[in-house]
Amino acid sequence: MGIKHQRIGSLIVKEISQMIQTEMDDPKVGFVTLLDCEVTNDYSYAKVYVTFLGSGNNAERLEALSNHAKYFRMELGRRIMIRKIPQIVFVIDETYEKGKRIDDIIKDFNK
Repeated sequence: MGIKHQRIGSLIVKEISQMIQTEMDDPKVGFVTLLDCEVTNDYSYAKVYVTFLGSGNNAERLEALSNHAKYFRMELGRRIMIRKIPQIVFVIDETYEKGKRIDDIIKDFNK
């Protein structure tokens, strides 16, 4: 991924994060953190990696967040000036959970 794609990805994460904090009031989503965004070379799709804090069914929370993807895309079209606004696809980033499990295994092993 080139520097321009990384810059656009960072901008998408920043803008969607602001929209979630200030404009979205959906209790089904809960507390969500946007971690990263990968934009395809042709700017057709933007894969946004998210994590959810707290208890709850992450699949349902992801679905609730994905239901707002069209709104986010429309607002991105108003807020950022790029030729093509990508379709937003939200994906759960399980890196933190995997790292936590490995850390727990290491702690149990050292006991």
